[in-house]
Amino acid sequence: MALRMTSSAVSETPDSNTGASTLRGRRIPVIDQMRGVALIAMAIYHFTWDLGFFGYVDPATPATGGWKLFARLIAGSFLFLSGCSLVLGHGNGIRWHSFAKRFARIVAAAAIITVGTWFAFPQTFIFFGILHAMAAASLIGLAFLRVPAPLTILVAAAAFAAPWYLRSPFFDPPWLWWVGLSASVPRSNDYVPVLPWIAPFLLGMAAFRIAVARGWTERFASIGTGSAKWKTGLAAAGRHSLAIYLIHQPVIIALVYAFSLVAPAAKPDPVEAYRMNCTAACTAQRDKTFCTAFCDCTLNRLLEQDLFNALNAGAINVASDGRIAAISEQCTADSQSGLDLKE
Repeated sequence: MALRMTSSAVSETPDSNTGASTLRGRRIPVIDQMRGVALIAMAIYHFTWDLGFFGYVDPATPATGGWKLFARLIAGSFLFLSGCSLVLGHGNGIRWHSFAKRFARIVAAAAIITVGTWFAFPQTFIFFGILHAMAAASLIGLAFLRVPAPLTILVAAAAFAAPWYLRSPFFDPPWLWWVGLSASVPRSNDYVPVLPWIAPFLLGMAAFRIAVARGWTERFASIGTGSAKWKTGLAAAGRHSLAIYLIHQPVIIALVYAFSLVAPAAKPDPVEAYRMNCTAACTAQRDKTFCTAFCDCTLNRLLEQDLFNALNAGAINVASDGRIAAISEQCTADSQSGLDLKE
């Protein structure tokens, strides 16, 4: 994921070609440093997720409010920088060997994430996360290397808006979840579909093409230079971002697990635990207002029908028990009708 400026990273104007010759073979420190900052932000978010998983904070915390926005900004920054990288490496001609090598590394890393999370979290495994999105965006981005920057920005805006206007049950089959237009959002610990997430990637491409066209590349390359430890540290992390991405979460979750053996989180009241777990699962697909109403409804009905303790003890098979299915269907309808009345 290290970035190098080559003659293929610039447009075909005389000024741009001059810039390419002076920058050829040099790293762009600020790109690596920005990626390093994104890695730190990602580690903070995943640490919070791990705290929720082990019961130290509300499990719904990472999926709601400011934390949800934080996660989206992190994903967007990685994709934006990847778009810049594509123009840096292939803006004046695709270097197929280099592209294939980098693409294969990302695909392999994405496959590792999918397989690992399938075993660790089978109900919410990562089938199309940030690495899958980067791989798909890289392929799609090749078609935009010669597209004028203003048109690329318009396509990015359309891609960003698409999920608000084009969702359809047609995209509900699992093999189409990668598109991002299914009527209901699939459950996953990291879901970054092509729409709308191709948008920041295309914006990164457009932004760097504008920088190249206006002759800003030399000035851009001088930002972030220097021997300060924080600069070199961030740049080093950015140059090895793929490896750090793969390693950091297992390390963090192992540390939190080890801490939980020494100082376990206080066990919540079963009723409160049900609310938290239900809300955490629900907010992966619906908004918090709906989920609060839905979870309160199901809890009340489980208590009324004397099913709560058996469910909590694992004596009821949620997938096959008709009573649970009936409660879920009724509470879904009641919660949705309540929202419709408020609107």
